[in-house]
Amino acid sequence: MKKLSTLLFLMCFSVVFSQDTPTSFTLQEAIDYALENNRQAKNAARDIEAAKQQKWETTATGLPQLDANINYQNNLKQQVSLVPAEFFGGQPGEFAEVIFGTKQNVNATATLNQLLFDGSYLVGLQSAKVFLEISENAKTKTDLEVREAVINAYGNVLLSEESVKILESNVAVLQKNLNETTKIYENGLEEQESVEQLQITLSNLKSNLNNANRLKSIAYQLFNITLGIDYNTNTTLTDTLENLTLENISLEILSQELDVTSTIDYRIAANDRKSKELLLKLEKSKALPQLSAYLNGGYLGFSNEFTFFDNDQNWAGFSSFGLNLNIPIFSSGKRIAATQRAKINLEKSKDDLTETEQRLYLQIETAKSNYKFAIEDYDNKKQNLALAERIEQKNQTKFFEGIGSSFELRQAQTQLYTAQQELLQTMLDVINAKAELETILNTPINN
Repeated sequence: MKKLSTLLFLMCFSVVFSQDTPTSFTLQEAIDYALENNRQAKNAARDIEAAKQQKWETTATGLPQLDANINYQNNLKQQVSLVPAEFFGGQPGEFAEVIFGTKQNVNATATLNQLLFDGSYLVGLQSAKVFLEISENAKTKTDLEVREAVINAYGNVLLSEESVKILESNVAVLQKNLNETTKIYENGLEEQESVEQLQITLSNLKSNLNNANRLKSIAYQLFNITLGIDYNTNTTLTDTLENLTLENISLEILSQELDVTSTIDYRIAANDRKSKELLLKLEKSKALPQLSAYLNGGYLGFSNEFTFFDNDQNWAGFSSFGLNLNIPIFSSGKRIAATQRAKINLEKSKDDLTETEQRLYLQIETAKSNYKFAIEDYDNKKQNLALAERIEQKNQTKFFEGIGSSFELRQAQTQLYTAQQELLQTMLDVINAKAELETILNTPINN
């Protein structure tokens, strides 16, 4: 009975745990899930939290700092000092051994430090804000890349599924043709070459089918990893390749006003330039004086025995206030060299920003061209498939009527199989080209 209860508990726990991870996805559901659970996306979110903590860490540097220190000392062997003996009524020229202080003492001190002025601290505050912006932009870029990766992985799974279905259908049709041709040959009405031609085509199809099944398993595993779930999870995709292709045929995105400054790559490059500007300000600020203040107070306790917790223990209090002013005067050219190096890096970042802007214009135009071609190629391959199907059907009819050769039939079949795979590939190309263009334009985030 106890074993049965344990088994039921484990089964219920397994069911509850499995319900936490969905196994059926539309494309949008897959994207939403990956943005929350993809490991790179999660780490990018953690980077933002770490940047927030670093920002506060930098801010807190200029706020009051309070430290306490307690020091207990036990002189196991106290130091002996020599003083003239005549101080105590002795003979001149002689010395007496004297021990100063008590054997044990305690020093408890509290110190309050406050930074009053530091140019480096002011620059640090600005840098912490920029660092947070860099982390947020990195998160945005990661989300865009994860979204594109999910679309690619989702499309690859659908492509592999469709490839397997088409190959299975082709194998069944060709097997039927082979069986019929074999019977005709056995009756002496067909040449052996015709049978052998069909056997070659069927063998190639079965080999392609086996490979397609293997690729389908790999495509599912890659899809699972992209989503951030175990790669062996049995997942189901509810969208179809054809529907996604039609949904992604939209020329509106091609007419959008081109503004590279809104793209994430441009913003990252702009952040880099801003960080280089702050590094230059930091080097310049090191030539400014630093001013800080402190206030401390404490108590001293002395005793030959450990009586520091007794009520009658005497404590001597002390307190002080002061200012610290540090003025940089001469660094043998170190600060000048650091400032010049920061200026050079700033000029490099400006050129990098210009280069990024020009490169983005080219990338966007290239992505638009690829997207246009993918749509045009899709329409072309649809027409080619329809023609290939008619040609294959005609050659099949001619072959079984005895007026067409097996070589012509095999050519028509091979052309049909190629047209089928090319159409599937162009459907995936439309989806992926649209995703690439949206990623460059930052469209999913902006919308």
